Amino acid sequence: MPPLRSIELFSGAGGLALGLEGAGFSHVGLVERNRDACATLRLNRPKWNLLETDVRKINFADFGAVEMVAGGPPCQPFSIGGKARGYDDLRDMFPQAVRAVRELRPRAFMFENVRGLMRQAFRNYVEFIRLQLTYPDFPVSSDLGWEANLLRLQRHHTSKRRVDGLVYQVSLHLADAADYGVPQRRHRVFFVGFRSDLDAKWSFPAPLCSADELLREKYVTGEYWSSHGIARRSPPAGVRIASLREPLLFRSQGRWKTVRDAIGKLPEPGSRSNLANHVFQPGARAYAGHTGSPFDEPAKALKAGAHGVPGGENMLDYGNDRVRYFSVRESARIQTFPDNYVFSGSWTESMRQLGNAVPVQLARAVASSIHRKLEELA
Repeated sequence: MPPLRSIELFSGAGGLALGLEGAGFSHVGLVERNRDACATLRLNRPKWNLLETDVRKINFADFGAVEMVAGGPPCQPFSIGGKARGYDDLRDMFPQAVRAVRELRPRAFMFENVRGLMRQAFRNYVEFIRLQLTYPDFPVSSDLGWEANLLRLQRHHTSKRRVDGLVYQVSLHLADAADYGVPQRRHRVFFVGFRSDLDAKWSFPAPLCSADELLREKYVTGEYWSSHGIARRSPPAGVRIASLREPLLFRSQGRWKTVRDAIGKLPEPGSRSNLANHVFQPGARAYAGHTGSPFDEPAKALKAGAHGVPGGENMLDYGNDRVRYFSVRESARIQTFPDNYVFSGSWTESMRQLGNAVPVQLARAVASSIHRKLEELA
């Protein structure tokens, strides 16, 4: 069977693209407008067909038939850390995602965004996005606001006289990257759609890892500490371990990965090392609400920041009142990029690329489940 062709919008530094590649998709095009992110993509995947341009200028017909459309529409309009203007934000690129689906008519699509999209304030707008993706041929009127267009779409959805054109079965899923083997508590929302004529009956992949299993390996078996050559530690106050003693027969998940799992064997940043992007960055300090990521838990979600790099989310907390910034290479490991993937640009720009990225391993888990289903339906 030939490779399943895909196109990716808003590619950033390539986290989602690497996940799709690892799942078996073959990219026929990637669209990204940020200069530094494009430099990173070209540096690592020079053979990818990268278009450094505004997606609004793309003629999707130029790509031919594709099986999959994917991407991460800019999330600043919905980010908890941003101004959260949603539909009123000119950076909202979901209309372009809908246009790509309408013009390419793929068998499936996958779009991801920040957890902030699920806030109550955006509930109706999320439904507007979902219904547009469900009926991408529906003529949204530029003369009406999105609320009026939502009402039109809802009437269309419930109409018994509706004549279905291009229709997708669309579902929304909130995933924690830590549940899929990423050493980071990073929540992402996925819009996944299959063309309705496929009757795909697809479901989101089940979690592979759990917090309870990490606690069990720490405070019941001690396997976590021994694997790192560390003396066994007692559980913190409030941790109940009685329920973690069930026999192996009833456990099917691995444990959450931690910062130590990801970077514990790396030399300190700035030391003599052949690792790219592994440079010490001075200036880290802890303050209320910005205390860094503990070594023996999944990292806090790395953030991009609109004005430089946020401090607390992008720091390592040694637990002895000492903190430092993660190096770019350490951040890449926390985002599950391979060590041979090099980031272009300054420390600030590289960290912004990483803070905006989808963890490669999470992207691969979701994309693999879609790829398997499309092969089943071929």
